[in-house]
Amino acid sequence: MTDLYAVVGDPVSHSLSPAIQQAAFDAAGIDAKYSAIRVVREDLPDVVDDVRVGRLSGANVTMPHKHQMFELVDRVEGDAVLAESVNTLVLAGGEVVGLSTDISAIQAEWSRKELPVGSALVLGSGGAAAAALVALSGMEVFASARSRVHLEELLVRLGVPATVVPWATPVPGAVVVNATPIGMKNEALPAGLLAESDGLFDMAYGPLPTPAVVSARALAVPVVDGLDMLVAQAALSFEAWTGQPSPLDVMLEAAQIAQGW
Repeated sequence: MTDLYAVVGDPVSHSLSPAIQQAAFDAAGIDAKYSAIRVVREDLPDVVDDVRVGRLSGANVTMPHKHQMFELVDRVEGDAVLAESVNTLVLAGGEVVGLSTDISAIQAEWSRKELPVGSALVLGSGGAAAAALVALSGMEVFASARSRVHLEELLVRLGVPATVVPWATPVPGAVVVNATPIGMKNEALPAGLLAESDGLFDMAYGPLPTPAVVSARALAVPVVDGLDMLVAQAALSFEAWTGQPSPLDVMLEAAQIAQGW
């Protein structure tokens, strides 16, 4: 019997997760089908029920539902407790367990691409920003969002130290962490943010490398792009569901082909 997995979000049609995870299942010889399902906020409890009764063998959760899913699952484990954000659902002992692979993926890619570990400027106030703030809490962290109120609420909720700076304010020497959707539709980050930065960690991805990634590469600073991040967190989800090592090279190639890079 074919196992069914899905990524849920609103919107979700742009997601590359089906291409990435299906390639991983196929490479591992696992009989599974992975799809993208648009789910509005009010219907998220149905997703938890689908995992609980086996209609779904597992699920990923994307914007804007990661925090609400944290509140809906039966149990939360690992990094998801710190970030209060869930992007992966697994069934264990009859309970739907919420995990966050974002934090570990950020740390793994930061190390793999040798980004500096001095200071970071995290942009955003949602689930992705929460993961970044927790992942980087051992560094000197600056934070900025278009809604200062939402950002300050997030920092209080997480209990992590960060210096709030006004939106669009550069922090010389910091690695810019774009935890916003800016770039998914080829938008540029505010002018000047990258000019004095020491690197870029961009969680956004679009039909082409984002303007931020293009600019950072032109500045010859280390870069993690949105596909790097997407594949890193997808690989950890795959391992949580299957207990098998993830075929990283296969997953990255599938993401690049699906995105036309």
